[in-house]
Amino acid sequence: MGSRSASEEKAGSRQRLQVKVNEYKENQNITCVSLRPVQTTVLGKTPKVYLVPFSLSNYKPDQVKHPKSLLNKNFNNEVACKKCKKTEIRKTCKRTLTPKMEATSSKTESTLEKSSLDVYTESNKQQHKSTSDTVIPSVVMESIQDLDSDEDTIIGLDEFSGLSPYERKRLKNISENANFFASLQLSASAARLREMIKKRHPPESKRKKPKKRENGTGCRRSMRLLKVDPSGVSLPATATQMTLIADENPLLPPGPLEMTPENRDDDNELFKGFLQTWAEVSKTSIKNTEKELSSIKSYKANLSGMVINEDTVHKVTKGPIFSVALHPSEIRTLVAAGAKSGQVGLWDLTHQSKEDGIYVFQPHSQPVSCLYFSPANPAHILSLSYDGTLRCGDFSKAVFEEVYRDEGSSFSSFDFLGEDASTLIVGHWNGNTSLVDRRTPGTSYEKLISSSLTKIRTVHVHPVHRQYFITAGLRDIHIYDTRHLNPRRSQPLITLTEHTKSIASAYFSPLTGNRVVTTCADCKLRIFDSSHISSQIPLLTTIRHNTITGRWLTRFQAVWDPKQEDCVIVGSMAHPRRVEIFHETGKQVHSFFGEECLVSVCSINAMHPTRYILAGGNSSGKIHVFMNESF
Repeated sequence: MGSRSASEEKAGSRQRLQVKVNEYKENQNITCVSLRPVQTTVLGKTPKVYLVPFSLSNYKPDQVKHPKSLLNKNFNNEVACKKCKKTEIRKTCKRTLTPKMEATSSKTESTLEKSSLDVYTESNKQQHKSTSDTVIPSVVMESIQDLDSDEDTIIGLDEFSGLSPYERKRLKNISENANFFASLQLSASAARLREMIKKRHPPESKRKKPKKRENGTGCRRSMRLLKVDPSGVSLPATATQMTLIADENPLLPPGPLEMTPENRDDDNELFKGFLQTWAEVSKTSIKNTEKELSSIKSYKANLSGMVINEDTVHKVTKGPIFSVALHPSEIRTLVAAGAKSGQVGLWDLTHQSKEDGIYVFQPHSQPVSCLYFSPANPAHILSLSYDGTLRCGDFSKAVFEEVYRDEGSSFSSFDFLGEDASTLIVGHWNGNTSLVDRRTPGTSYEKLISSSLTKIRTVHVHPVHRQYFITAGLRDIHIYDTRHLNPRRSQPLITLTEHTKSIASAYFSPLTGNRVVTTCADCKLRIFDSSHISSQIPLLTTIRHNTITGRWLTRFQAVWDPKQEDCVIVGSMAHPRRVEIFHETGKQVHSFFGEECLVSVCSINAMHPTRYILAGGNSSGKIHVFMNESF
C-alpha cells in the first residue's frame, strides 16, 4: 500500500510539472511585451501597484525601501484571504519550509527585486534621457509578500520525493521566469501610469506677448493734450490758476438798494404810478380806534361772505412763501409776500389786470422769514432774512434801506418794541436776541442778549405792555422783560414746558395780549392765559390739528385775527384744501374752501386788521386771497 501511494503521488507531481513546462514554452513564444497594463495572475495571486514619489538623483540600487504605510495597509478581508490561500497551498504540499528553503527564498527575492529595477531603469531611460532631479513613481508591490509565499511554495517542490535533478532545475527556472515577467508587466503598467499623469497635468504655457508693429500706425492723440503746437513746437507750461466757486446765494452789497422790479422795466409808467399811489395812500392817517369784539354769530356771517375766484389767485414770487403781510389801507388792497428765494413780491389787487399789479423785488439773498408794514408809516415795509440783514422798503423813495446787518449771524424773526416803530427786537437762529434802534446812525445793534435757548424761531411783543416779549425756542417758550436783560445770560420770567416736540411759533393776542397761541409739531395748538404775567401761565385749551407739513411745505404758524382776538387762523392738511379758524375754546368757527381755486396747502396766512380779507401763501409762490364781495 505504501509503494502504491508513493507511485500515485509521484505521477501527480509529474503531471503538475508538465503543466508548468508547457506554460514556460508558451511564454518563450512571446516576441514583444505590451506596455499596456494587463491584469496578470501569477500562481493564483493578483499584484497591486502603488505610486510614490522617487528621485533618481538620490537613487541607490541597494537602498530600495518601500513605505511602511503602503506595506502595512492591509484590510482585514485581504489578510484573511491571504491566510486562507497560504493554508490551502501548504495543505497541498503537506510540508513546511526548511532553513535551506528559506535561504533559497531570500536569494530569489533579491534576484527578483534587482531584475525588476533593471527593467524599470531601462524603460525610464527610453522615456527620460535626463536624470536630473525628476520625480517619478516607483513601483511598490503589495504582492511581493504574496510572491514570496508563492516562491516558497515553488521551492518547496524540491522536497518532493522522486524528482530528478533535471526536473528540479527546470522547475526553478520556471519560477524565476514567472517572477521576471510579473515584474516586467508591473514596470510597464507603472510607465503607463506616468504617461497618464503627465497628460492630466500638462506644463503651464506662458502667454506670448504680441510683437510690436514696426511700420503700423498708432492711435491718434490730441496735440492739445500733448501740449504741442500744430507746427510741432512744444508750448510753454502755463501756470495753474485758482478757480473760485461762486456762492449760490451771495450776500447783497451793504447799504441801500434801489427798488427795481425784476419782472418788468423800472421805467415803466405803471410802476411809477404804483409807487406814487402807495406813497399817497400811506399818508392818510389811520386811526386805531378801539372796537369791541363782535359776537361770534356776526363774525361767522362776515366770514361766510368771503370768497375766492380766479382773479384773486396768482403766482407772486419764485419758490415757497415764508411770510405774508397785508397793507392796512381801507381803500386799496395790497398783499406782500416774502419768499424762500429772498424775493419780496407786492400785489395790488385793485388793478383790472393781475399781471399789471404784481411787482417782484430782490432785497435779500436768502429766505425772507418775517415781513411787516410799519405801524407808524404804512409806506414802509420791513423785511428780515436768513442772510443776516433787515431792510426797510420805502415807496416814497423807491429804495430798500438797510436797518440792521450782521453777516456772522442768521435772523429768524423780529417785532416792533415801540409804537412808533423806532426800536426793534430781533431773534437769531442761534438763540440770541438783539435790540436795534433805528434812530442811531449805522446798521449795528444796541445790545446783544444771550439766552438759554439754543434756537429762536419767532419773536413777538406784548401789544399793551411792550416791555414783554415772547420767544419760541426748540422745545420751550420763554417770556422776557426788556428792563432786565443781561448781555451774558438773561433769565426768562416765564417758561412754558408743555410742548413735547419742535415749536413753530408763539404769538400774543393782538388787542389785549391776554392769550398766547403756540403751534407745535405734536399736532396740537395750545392756548395759554397770559392776562396776568407771573411765574406761571396756565394752559386753557389744546386743539388737535394736523401740523405735519413734511419737508417740502412751509411749516404752519397759527396767528390771531387782528379784528377778533379770541380766534386763530391756521392752514390745514385736510382734503379738500382749506384754511380754518378756531375759537380759543377749541371750537371750529369757519373753514375757507376754494374748490378749484384752492387746490394746495396755504401754510402762511394773514388777516387784514380792519377788513375781512384773508391772504394765504403756499409753497409754490402763489397767493390766495379770500375777500368780501362788498369791497
